[in-house]
Amino acid sequence: MSGAVDARSLAVVIFLAFVAVSLLLCGLAAADQDDPEHFYAGGATLGPVGAGLAIAGDYVSAATLLSTTGSVALAGFDGLLFALATVASLVLVMRLFAERLRRQGVFTMGDFLADRLGDGSVRRALGVATLVVLAPLLLVQLTTAGRVMTAMFGLPDGALTGCTVASGALMVCYSAFGGMRGTGYIQILKVAVVLGAVTLLAGLVLARFDWSPFALFDAAQAGSKAGADYALPGLQFGHGLAGGLDLIGFQLTLVLGAACMPHIMMRLHPIRDAWTARRAGVWATVPVAVLCAGIVVVGLGASALIGRDLLHAADPAGGTALLMVTGALDPGASGPRDSPLFALVACAAFATTLAAVAGITLAAASSVARDFTLKSGAQGEGKASAREIRHARWAVAGIGAFAVFLSAYTHDRNPQVLLSLSFAAAASILPPVLLYALFRPGFDARGVRWTVYGTLPLICVLMVMSPAFSGTPVALFPEWDFAVFPLQTPGLVTIPAGFLLGLLGSGRDPDAAPDTRNRHRARWAPARARGGVRAAGGGR
Repeated sequence: MSGAVDARSLAVVIFLAFVAVSLLLCGLAAADQDDPEHFYAGGATLGPVGAGLAIAGDYVSAATLLSTTGSVALAGFDGLLFALATVASLVLVMRLFAERLRRQGVFTMGDFLADRLGDGSVRRALGVATLVVLAPLLLVQLTTAGRVMTAMFGLPDGALTGCTVASGALMVCYSAFGGMRGTGYIQILKVAVVLGAVTLLAGLVLARFDWSPFALFDAAQAGSKAGADYALPGLQFGHGLAGGLDLIGFQLTLVLGAACMPHIMMRLHPIRDAWTARRAGVWATVPVAVLCAGIVVVGLGASALIGRDLLHAADPAGGTALLMVTGALDPGASGPRDSPLFALVACAAFATTLAAVAGITLAAASSVARDFTLKSGAQGEGKASAREIRHARWAVAGIGAFAVFLSAYTHDRNPQVLLSLSFAAAASILPPVLLYALFRPGFDARGVRWTVYGTLPLICVLMVMSPAFSGTPVALFPEWDFAVFPLQTPGLVTIPAGFLLGLLGSGRDPDAAPDTRNRHRARWAPARARGGVRAAGGGR
């Protein structure tokens, strides 16, 4: 019993230490947050190392840490593919977008497209896309933070709402007062905590099998009860045609969706120059690659040491595998929650989710404050700038309160459906808009609107008609069955549709586009001159 008390006490100490340090960092960053440049783009002061680690922190979410571990444990090779897709997506971000998206005075994707296309009418469409992408992701992360806090302190299920509210309050404090620089500090702290915890777990797992990856995989394959299928793709979605298409669609959605998340793009705009972008790319990619390698090892260890039956009984998606394996690695503990190792890993998972919701909330509030206001980007300085920051902070509070309210109605539903909606929207809308704006002459505001407003309804319809929404035990509404679309993820249909709509909706005559663009630029030049969106660095 004393071991359990010691483990719970350690959890409280680690949790309070993380909260205290993170609040201190936000307080230090909040000294000059009444200037939009500091509130929205404070990451420019972090340098290449800090910027890269902050991007890595934003990239590592609860889905990366918990869901991928569960996929490796239950689905074997499919989980390995998901981990590889996460790293590949980050490489794509840093190689393709990091240098091209940096702009002085650009804070949101609406800012960037308005400056790039010379037409401010794209702001509202990008604002809608940003909120549709981030809202489901925020709900999942916030609910996960509440669940992890409940498990960490050994509280009953009835305390979940209170823990979610507490997580939401911390999220609002971090985002509203710390701004981009404060949340960047928290992301860097999170990377250190999570990387240390996962590396420790992976080392303990490998030590159980004499540091032999082959012995570990053989034991995981036996524990999975899937036989040779554990080492082949298709175990999670099935080996039929629909399962194969689902796997391909999920991989494509994961790579493109994670690469264009608005809160990740927001980190790229303040980067000073190409050299800083390249250095930041290395500092972002290496920690995420090491973390994903550790996640694969821990997932295999969960299958080998716990077994499929217990993992599936605790969570059909395997989301508790990371926490459950701590008990198996601590022979002196009577259960997972009685292990000091559990306290450390639970606090790392909580740090992951809390930092993620802070970054997501800040990106959503920034879009509300800038993309949905008539004079966004032309606020100027002094009182107007301070007013905009006040609006952004009120937006943080409003979004946080609304997310906490909605999470009370979604915490008992499968979070994978909301994640699928978020990533499908990100992968189907944002890559076509960004790639066409960067590389296709003649792409204009109409192409943006066609992509956003044409693809979103298609995504929603296909998601509602898919097995992810009804008809399966893990669906959002398992008691109903009206699924007619065979794929759980609609990316194979909606991603090509997004590119096609952007192509059809944009200007037909590329040679005429520069004239139109110049007219828009002339109209928006006074706003840029007063401190709004200004092109700086990076060629067009």
